[in-house]
Amino acid sequence: MGRTTGTTAGRYDAVRSLTEQLAAPLSAEDQTPQSMPDASPTKWHRAHTTWFFEEFLLAPNLDGYERFDPAFCFLFNSYYEAVGPRHPRPRRGAITRPGIAEVAAYRAHVDAAMGDLLASDPPAEVTDLVTLGLHHEQQHQELLLMDVKHLLSGNALDPVYRETVVDDRPADPLRWIRYDEGLRTIGAAGDDFAYDNELPAHRQWVAAFELASRPVTVGEVRAFVDDGGYRRADLWLSDGWATVQANGWEAPLYWDDRDGEATTFTLGGRRPLVDGEPACHLSYYEA
Repeated sequence: MGRTTGTTAGRYDAVRSLTEQLAAPLSAEDQTPQSMPDASPTKWHRAHTTWFFEEFLLAPNLDGYERFDPAFCFLFNSYYEAVGPRHPRPRRGAITRPGIAEVAAYRAHVDAAMGDLLASDPPAEVTDLVTLGLHHEQQHQELLLMDVKHLLSGNALDPVYRETVVDDRPADPLRWIRYDEGLRTIGAAGDDFAYDNELPAHRQWVAAFELASRPVTVGEVRAFVDDGGYRRADLWLSDGWATVQANGWEAPLYWDDRDGEATTFTLGGRRPLVDGEPACHLSYYEA
């Protein structure tokens, strides 16, 4: 990948390298399972983002390109109906083959061919599609971390994905910032990348509202939990209360009481709650 030059090629190298860096702390056993239907294995993320470039950039635009394995189109297509049938999403964890070494070889094969394509001074419509593919891969980098966290949280060993630094500073005092009603410009404008659902920029009447000066904190949510908030139907929307009961919620996702201490599971393993941190993994109903 390093032999490519130019702005688009440089971005390509950087984004593709970051995916491999995110996967590096994980074993083959970590990269294969699927912890729930809405999650995907790390190995699948690595292969799917590679398939995107092979399917939409290399196959139609690089003369003489040979697919690494034609069967990968079925295994690693996600929801692109026009491309053809695909492996069921809830069963991605059953894809034990190819292994992670073969997926790494697949990525290298596609990266080398993308280097050739980008070195050929492709037209703007091709480089625009490369940019889309890179933003698509960045989305999957976020998903990869989310899915790894959910997977490792189900292991009684409380595995550490990567050591993290705990910020135990107290939160700033909460203030409410008022925004007056009026016409606002909503949507992306200019030449920077944007998805189609962010376009076009348009004028929209927005009623007056107030926005908190910071996110809700762990300590504030902990006070809600300690006050019995997950046991009081009057504090929830009816659908939310039904969800609480159906799923047995007693606290936010990943929180757990361990030997009398309130803890949370993080990518750095399980650790005590830190009251000043922003609360995360809150559903619409909890928020």
